[in-house]
Parts: sequence; C-alpha cells; structure tokens
Amino acid sequence: MALLSPNHKFSDIVYETARHVARITINRPAQMNAFTGDTLNELMLAIEDAGHNDSVGVVVLTGSGERAFCVGGDVNWEKEGGLERQVLEPYSLHLAVSRCPKPVIARVNGYAIGGGNHLAYYCDFTIAAEHAIFGQNGPRVGSPASGPLVSYSARILGHKRAREMWMLCRKYKASQMLDWGLVNAVVPYVELDREVDKWCEEILALSPTCVRVLKASFVADIEPMLGAGDSVRRHILKRDFYETEQQEGARAFLEKRAPDFWKFR
Repeated sequence: MALLSPNHKFSDIVYETARHVARITINRPAQMNAFTGDTLNELMLAIEDAGHNDSVGVVVLTGSGERAFCVGGDVNWEKEGGLERQVLEPYSLHLAVSRCPKPVIARVNGYAIGGGNHLAYYCDFTIAAEHAIFGQNGPRVGSPASGPLVSYSARILGHKRAREMWMLCRKYKASQMLDWGLVNAVVPYVELDREVDKWCEEILALSPTCVRVLKASFVADIEPMLGAGDSVRRHILKRDFYETEQQEGARAFLEKRAPDFWKFR
C-alpha cells in the first residue's frame, strides 16, 4: 500500500510510478540537482512510499537533465546554516535507500559529486552515462561528512581507494569507477534509459520475495555500521566550525577561489 496520496505535491523532485517501476528525479537542474533540506525530505518520502507500494518492484533514482545526477548539498543552503540545522538529514536519506525493501538503481546522468556520489554508491546498482563524473568535495568546501556515509565507501572500493576519494577530492570518470567497482555499467548517454530499463526488466522477472530477502541479507551485513549514525562528526567538530571553517569553504566556492584553510590548522 502506498503511503502518499495520488495528489501529493513535490517541489524539488518528480515522483512517478509506471510498469512496476518508481522513478524519483531530483528536479533542480539550475543548481545541478544540488539538494537542500527540503529536497532530502522529499526524497525520503518518495523512497519510503515506493518501498511500501505493492505495485512497485524497482526504484530508479536520478537527476534532471544531462549535466548532473546530484552535486551534493546546495552550497548557498549550507552557507546559510542548512547543515547545522539538519545534520541528520543526509544520513537519514541513505538509511532510507539501504532499508528500502525494493532494489534501488542510481541512474547517473552526469556529475555525481559529494552527497550525489555517496548516494550513488549507497544504491543497490549504479548505471552511469559515459560522461558522468564521480568524486567527493567536502574537504574543499568545508562540508563535513562522517560515519556510514564515509565508511561504507571502503566496503565498495577498499580502504586505500576510498581514502583517496574522500581525502584528496579528486574527480573520476565513469569508466574508472567501473574498474573500481563503484559502477555496475557504463553506456553512452543516449543509451542510458534503455540500459536502466533492461536492468529493471531483469529484476522484475525474478521472484520479488527472493529479491527482498537478498537485499535484506546484504543490508544485515552493514546494519551495525548504519546504526553508528553521525556521532563521529558531532564529537570532532569544534563549536564554532559552522561560523568559521565551513563559511570559508562555502565563500571560496561561491567566489570561485581556492579556500584558505591554513588558519584553522
């Protein structure tokens, strides 16, 4: 049974169900599908609804347009204190993806940076267009992540590559992420929808109960990690972080200059 009424209105996402597939699209193309707290709340509602909808067998998560899947938190929102006010929201979204009883496919149609990158690797499957770019950006803009958002990447990539990705903030092509194991398939953009549809059809042809048990089994392996929450960030951050270091990172990004983090060492 679906949780939302058929007339439920979203502002930041598009949520559609057809042929047993729920498609959730971050619809902020002017911001390269960067999210705010409102976007995160809407994504969680849609994922939870799809998980409870008996007619849905697969969930596809993507971004609007050809430029970006999602580039993480909207820097203007973060600069205005969004992260400080909603420190649990990004973590809660990834819990929703992990615990959704239906397989979730990330349709990566462009940049998957920061929160968009770890959202892509938290999905059960990741299918990317050839022009897609992956990477983390938090240390560059003073946007901290911790706990499962970070540590789960080591399960996907191994510790050396995960630490490189997070601590150096390099950008990676889809083909390299295929080699590293973050991506399941890479295709030209014009074939992206066809490839995603093929994966959906294969999943839908299988026993839904068996698929549900399999996903729950994979999640059970990381459940202790999921339950760790965001305590690391809360423990380490200094009280004035959001007024000083985070503001420098956000201002530098918006002013298109290198941040000066030396004064915080």
